[in-house]
Amino acid sequence: MVYVAIMKRVLIIGNSGGIGASLENEYTFRQWNCVGVSRSRHGLDFNEPETIQKTLSSIEGLFETIIIATGALTLNGYGPEKTIRSLTSQGMAEQMQINAIGPALVLSNIVRLIPKDCPARIAVLSARVGSIGDNRLGGWISYRASKAALNQIVHTASIEFARSHPQLVCFSLHPGTVETPLTKQFVASHPSCSASEIAPTLFEVIESRNAVDTGNFFDQNGLPVPW
Repeated sequence: MVYVAIMKRVLIIGNSGGIGASLENEYTFRQWNCVGVSRSRHGLDFNEPETIQKTLSSIEGLFETIIIATGALTLNGYGPEKTIRSLTSQGMAEQMQINAIGPALVLSNIVRLIPKDCPARIAVLSARVGSIGDNRLGGWISYRASKAALNQIVHTASIEFARSHPQLVCFSLHPGTVETPLTKQFVASHPSCSASEIAPTLFEVIESRNAVDTGNFFDQNGLPVPW
């Protein structure tokens, strides 16, 4: 009798970004069947919400793992604020659109792509600065708030998903300080690594999560991050 190995499938939302592309390379190296979508390659634009449903509706089949690897620190020249006195409504709204509302709409459209009868994972890239309990420095109001909102979205979605997909883990993931175009002007004073260096570690963290971990927030070492 000949046994045919069935490749596991991973869907990476934002596979043209630094972390997303490196994770795609890592999963491919480990013999996974990778499907990726992004704004630059497929028109998935969080500023145009109608493109989210349109793009994701064209994807067929089931995935053992889905990764939402999107995010932005600086948008249209508006970067992290050093003080709340620098806050603008437009800048904050744009951060919320990209870092919270966009991923929420992705989550609302991907549950059909998750199997109900076997373990599966939804990993959503967040950031430690979105932790309210770990905030000791202040600043970065819009980015912090958008990532805190994202964490609430992920936690709430995980509760709903558990009712229909009891073997699914849906969680937020802080990838560490990674050297990408998104972070290049902010990493000089922080220990950092390249996206290709952290990808194997993130793979292990993502693939070692199980249903008991759903709704939680983990860092790049698999350790819990306070909300």
